[in-house]
Amino acid sequence: MKSSPTKRKNRTLEVSKNKSNQTEQYIHLRYCESGTQLYFIQCRSRYFSNYMHQVKISELNNMPNDDSVNEDIKILREWIVKQPHLPQNIHDVMLHRFLHTCSYSREKAKSLIDLFYSIRSQAPELFSNRDPTLKTLQDCFKAIDMIPLPKLTDKNYKLLIYRLADPDPEKFTFADSVKSFYMLSDVRMLVEKEYPDGEVPIFDFSGSSWKHVTRMPLPIVKKYMVYSQEAHPIRLKEIHLINIPTFLDKLLAVMKPFMKSEIASMIRTHQPNSTTLFDYVPRELLPEEYGGSIGKMEDLKATWMKRLLENRDYIIDESRWAVNESKRPIQNEYKKQLFGVEGSFKSLSID
Repeated sequence: MKSSPTKRKNRTLEVSKNKSNQTEQYIHLRYCESGTQLYFIQCRSRYFSNYMHQVKISELNNMPNDDSVNEDIKILREWIVKQPHLPQNIHDVMLHRFLHTCSYSREKAKSLIDLFYSIRSQAPELFSNRDPTLKTLQDCFKAIDMIPLPKLTDKNYKLLIYRLADPDPEKFTFADSVKSFYMLSDVRMLVEKEYPDGEVPIFDFSGSSWKHVTRMPLPIVKKYMVYSQEAHPIRLKEIHLINIPTFLDKLLAVMKPFMKSEIASMIRTHQPNSTTLFDYVPRELLPEEYGGSIGKMEDLKATWMKRLLENRDYIIDESRWAVNESKRPIQNEYKKQLFGVEGSFKSLSID
C-alpha cells in the first residue's frame, strides 16, 4: 500500500543582483496540487534540501531527473570498463557523486573519476592501510574531531567542523589526520542521502600551536592540497577559520604555494571569542559547544565513528580504490594530465 505524499511548504527563490549590477535570475517554486510545477518538484525533489534556498535558473535547467541520472551512471560504467586501470566495482552512489560535483557533465565526471583514483594510488601515505581498527588511526580519531554536521543550510550547503580534541602536539600526525579525514569522507559519500550544492568546512584552531605546524611535512601537505583541490568530489564554497592563532599567517604561507587562488579567496577568518562566523553560518545548525542546537560534539562524533566501523569492509577493500598503472591505456589523456613525464605532480602546477 502506497503512503500518501508528504505535504510540503511552498518555497520562494528570490531575484538578486551582484556587485556589478547584473541580475541573477531565480524562479518562484510552489508545491501545488497538480500541474507541471508539481511534477517538476516531484521528479527533482531529491536534489533539493528540505530548506528554502536559492537556485539559479541555469542550475535548475541542468538538474537531471532519476532516469537521466541512471542513464549517465550506465554510460560512465561502460566507459570504466574501457579503462582497465581503474577499479571496476565503483559504487553507483559514488558515480552519482562524481556527476553531481561536475554539474552532471559526463566528460568532466570522467576526468574527475580518473584523478580521484589515480592520485590516491600515488599517495600511499594518505590512502593505504585504512583499517579504522588500527591503533594508529584509533589514536588519531581520539586526538582530532572531524564532524560532518547533520543539517544543510538554506543554500543547500553541508557544514563540517574540524578541531583538535587533544592539544598535545605529540599526538598529532598530519598524514594520519588526512588519511582519517578521507576515510570518513568516503563513508559519508556512501551513506548520506543528500547531494549538497556546496560544502563549508569550519576549522577551529583552539588548542593549536606552532609545534603542530612543524609536524606537517611539506611533501604530505602538497599531496593533500593536490587531491583536495583536483580530485575530491565536492563543491567547496567557503572555508572558515575560527579562533585563529597568532601564527596563522605563517601557516598560510606554508599552504598557499600549493593553493589555487580561487580556494584562497574562499577563506574567512574569525578572531577568538568573536561571533562573525554567524554572519555566514546559522548558529542553530552548529553543535551546542558553538551555541547551536544540533547536539553535542561527542555525540555527533560517536555517530560517525559507528558509521565508519560499520563500513570497515568497504573502506579496506583495496579493489575499490587502487589504480593499476600497468593497465592504463597508452592514449589515456588523464595520465599525461596527472603525472607528467616523470610520474610526478608537476602537471598540476604546484611544483
